Amino acid sequence: MSNNIIITGAAQRLGLHCALALQQAGYQVIATWRSEKPGLAQLRDAGVQCIQLDVTDPAQLAGFIAQIKQQHRSLRALIHNASDWKKDAPLNDASTDALAADAAVYDAMQAVHARAPYMLNRAFTPLLQAHDGVSDIIHLTDFVASVGSSKHMAYAASKAALENLTYSFARALAPKVKVNAIAPALLLFNEHDDASYRTAALKKSLLQCEPGAEEMSNTVQYLLNSNYITGKVIALDGGRRLNLP
Repeated sequence: MSNNIIITGAAQRLGLHCALALQQAGYQVIATWRSEKPGLAQLRDAGVQCIQLDVTDPAQLAGFIAQIKQQHRSLRALIHNASDWKKDAPLNDASTDALAADAAVYDAMQAVHARAPYMLNRAFTPLLQAHDGVSDIIHLTDFVASVGSSKHMAYAASKAALENLTYSFARALAPKVKVNAIAPALLLFNEHDDASYRTAALKKSLLQCEPGAEEMSNTVQYLLNSNYITGKVIALDGGRRLNLP
């Protein structure tokens, strides 16, 4: 039985931890990366197949898809972790340059969070369906997909598009392929986050803790192990949406 799992954007933080955890759990992980990160050495040492890929580049996507189809006859899962985070362009005027800058941010967010998963899901459907047993697609979205963001509207909109794709692909690929999403809020601080930021961020959720990367990998494995969950968005947010004033 094939146990190949693709994880996009797995060279650092949550993606890195998830790739290593799944490799240790007995899967053969294929991790993509856009730029060189220290975590790549960990992945390679663990036996993970690492492939450089900018998911926003259609030519690179085509090459990656061809390589995977040449090397593998089936896939156990496809996990979309590749992400980018850009602030909306400043509100200045309606000049051509200002509109172009605004459009560039929006298009960049859609390209990485919605267009690439859409294209990869469709391209790899035959390999997912060829798996001996139920296979999985997992979209990693964001808490803001359901509540919006005042400073990252384009980012939030692109994650909302990815959540909508979860429902569409779940309907299209059932019963052979389960399709779900995980929508995290705070899981893991960055090293440069100062004490005041950390204190304020922790207060946003009911559980007021930094759960760590294991929370994501545990949820991914929960979905992989389930035989009866599809078309769902799991809110991995410590009860943040219930933490009302």
